[in-house]
Amino acid sequence: MTKRTSAKYKIDRRMGENIWGRPKSPVNRREYGPGQHGQRRKGKLSDFGVQLRAKQKLKGYYGDITEKQFRRIYAEAERLRGDTGDLLIGLLEQRLDAVVYRAKFVPTIFAARQFVNHGHVTVNGRRVNIPSYRVKEGDVIAVKEKSRQLEIVMVAAESSERDVPDYLEVDHSKMTATFVRVPSLGDVPYPVQMEPNLVVEFYAKN
Repeated sequence: MTKRTSAKYKIDRRMGENIWGRPKSPVNRREYGPGQHGQRRKGKLSDFGVQLRAKQKLKGYYGDITEKQFRRIYAEAERLRGDTGDLLIGLLEQRLDAVVYRAKFVPTIFAARQFVNHGHVTVNGRRVNIPSYRVKEGDVIAVKEKSRQLEIVMVAAESSERDVPDYLEVDHSKMTATFVRVPSLGDVPYPVQMEPNLVVEFYAKN
């Protein structure tokens, strides 16, 4: 089980934003940070602070992946030709847990990681239990037949809380999703503004 499953809303409160757009987020009620000092007035963030917050927000959104993992993904984006910020988003969206979440097979990114870990997902007919597995264009991701009747799956598929983005073709009657193309920043339905350009600036200086 991911270390953040029980404390995911602390990320929202730490950022002061409802980063997954969920109705139960405590930010909807209290826009200050967690803990006894959460209501202290915040000073203006430095450039470093703004960049760090952008990185923490993006990292947190994808299930609070480790700094080591996130930095490795960033380093790969930097090596590729093109806009590093856009490429970073594309690589994050190619993670299998992100695709399972986007396809509405489960309600949260944290549930997606656990769902993949527990062997409920196949890619092109083969079971894959690595959440960071990179999906390629044309890959077909499916929920195993025995897992399709799980309550978590049925509730997520019927939820109107979010829509499936157009870089996935999803058939909820068969519980399959085809990864059509690698998205850029403008294609990804983030509930809040993500600023990968600030993440690039952060790593360029640190």
